[in-house]
Amino acid sequence: MSRAEKVILTNMCMIYDDAGKILVQNRSNKNWPGITFPGGHIEKNEAFHDAVIREVKEETGLTIKNPILCGTKQFQTTSDERYIVLFYKTNLFFGELVSSSEGEIFWIKRKELLQYPLAPDFEEMLAIFESDTKSEFYYQTTEDGVEIKLF
Repeated sequence: MSRAEKVILTNMCMIYDDAGKILVQNRSNKNWPGITFPGGHIEKNEAFHDAVIREVKEETGLTIKNPILCGTKQFQTTSDERYIVLFYKTNLFFGELVSSSEGEIFWIKRKELLQYPLAPDFEEMLAIFESDTKSEFYYQTTEDGVEIKLF
């Protein structure tokens, strides 16, 4: 039996500055609306590093440098398909901020983030971006439904 499985690979990037602000996106996607970080799909034969730089540029107009992998999110979409999000963060960027069809992009103070309408489970995901001890967000299927696990 093969251990191979179908996988959808995506990324998300927390961009922050030295003044305590973070860049957020108010997603216009009806399937996952709300405030989150920019990111998107990794293309076939594309390096993960290159994909996060490309996605951030497409969605924000900014070019990021030195994105650091800081965690993952994963869940099963079907019995034979896994969805994986690679979490990155960086404070190195340049360019002019421009929103895209993905949603409005803007800077906010990090301490004010919870005052905004967040995308589902984004607050729990944020714990991975900001943790020195946790690196995985996982949807665990249980008899009672789905439970979020942070490792």
